[in-house]
Amino acid sequence: MARTVAIGEQDFGKLIEKNCFYVDKTNFIKEWWESEDTVTLIARPRRFGKTLAMHMLRDFFSIRDAGRGRLFENLAVWQDERYQRLQGTYPVIFLSFAAVKEHRYDTARKKICQMIVNRFFLNFGYIRI
Repeated sequence: MARTVAIGEQDFGKLIEKNCFYVDKTNFIKEWWESEDTVTLIARPRRFGKTLAMHMLRDFFSIRDAGRGRLFENLAVWQDERYQRLQGTYPVIFLSFAAVKEHRYDTARKKICQMIVNRFFLNFGYIRI
């Protein structure tokens, strides 16, 4: 069966689950992890796969996705048993600003604050500081 090219799909898990065409970029997980960088800036032009790469990292590291190693079974990162054990073992905060397309600082800030409230406060309100 021929694979579909899912143009515009930014969710790694969905691409793999739907068996869509995917150029394996999972070596980035190993390169990034082994670099032990404190901060990583991923700056690329628009439509260059930044959000897809972030989804891939989230799906790999997130406790929420523990046990979903099957997403990576046929990909480069899964060839190393150390990384198989690493999958799904970290709490991950994932926040994409892809939907923030405001032209003014005040409206962009407001939208970002609302995203944070919706994503974290409402979903994890049971956590107390």
